Amino acid sequence: MTTVTGVPLSILDLAPIPAGGTVRDALHNTINLARRAEAAGYRRYWLAEHHLAPGVASSAPQILIQAVATATTTLRVGSGAVQTGHWTPLAVAEQFGTIEALHPGRIDLGLGRSGQRRNEPARHEPARHEPARHDAARESHEVNGLLIPKPFDSRVLANSPQVQAMKTLLQQPGAQTPDFADQVDELAALLDGTYRSPSGHRPAVVPGTGADLELWILGSSGGQSAHVAGERGLPFAANYHVAPAAVLEAVETYRAAFKPSAVLDEPYVMVSADVVVAPTDDEARHLASPYPLWVHSIRSELAAIPYPTPEQAAAHQWTDEAWALVQDRVDTQLVGSPETVAERLDTLQWVTGADELLVTTITHDHTDRVRSFELLARHWRARRSG
Repeated sequence: MTTVTGVPLSILDLAPIPAGGTVRDALHNTINLARRAEAAGYRRYWLAEHHLAPGVASSAPQILIQAVATATTTLRVGSGAVQTGHWTPLAVAEQFGTIEALHPGRIDLGLGRSGQRRNEPARHEPARHEPARHDAARESHEVNGLLIPKPFDSRVLANSPQVQAMKTLLQQPGAQTPDFADQVDELAALLDGTYRSPSGHRPAVVPGTGADLELWILGSSGGQSAHVAGERGLPFAANYHVAPAAVLEAVETYRAAFKPSAVLDEPYVMVSADVVVAPTDDEARHLASPYPLWVHSIRSELAAIPYPTPEQAAAHQWTDEAWALVQDRVDTQLVGSPETVAERLDTLQWVTGADELLVTTITHDHTDRVRSFELLARHWRARRSG
């Protein structure tokens, strides 16, 4: 396998709250990490949007993006991703237009389908690597060294109290969210000044129109997000760290749908991975040991808990049923020394053909988290120069 360390690294941050910590701790940690990431040579720093989660402080990424952009000078900063089901295109255009006016040429606008209706027809093509990938009953397997786990059935969460609370609190009563493709098109038109209302009126979107934003689509499957990104010639970020079972389907669907645009002549793919790096494999595994508990809180309640300590993780007793909820995420977390993780990232890049990699790391201790990113960046850079 060819080493691909020329591929740039970027960061996804959820502003995690550690067990025993506070929101203030988490937000200050984000600013500190962004500064260290810029010094380490990362290309982008994206903030996620999560709501009603006791262990995550990134519920208002637009505000965090502004804070991170102010604290840094060259790092591209953006959203990973705006949950379009909870916002109107105009609100997003004005918010990000304002941020870009303050930090010109540095802001990414990543869009995701969270909160969207899910009733559009399936239109994806069969994947080249594995024709049976769409069978939800398939078992874990490897594709050229990359683990593709058995899919997690997210339907078990559809009627959870957390989902119902989000529907109640994140939309106005009676509001109907438009189709994702329509929202993307409307937002793009508002930003480039071509939007016309049904009556023919051309509204002034200030700030917004003319903003120098990089527009991205994020997706976890070969569904509508991948199609929209490809058909509109936009860059696409595929979520191996969230939905590892569908990453190949996602990138292949995007590439199959791609049409050249004013933005891109050819497809551009970024793939995410959850990593923990330490000087040794054993130490990294110790630092990553709370991850299953944290994922279980998301998978069982859709509400991430404050990130546990390794000691709390060691004391937890797992049932087979509980472990089944997290196994795909745990098995695909990249944990180890810089050499170990870089090799696994090489495999992820090679199999997916990613043009860029987006890494996310959570540990209980912020210093361990910063060190993880710095060790990875230093090793990645050294291999490229060597």
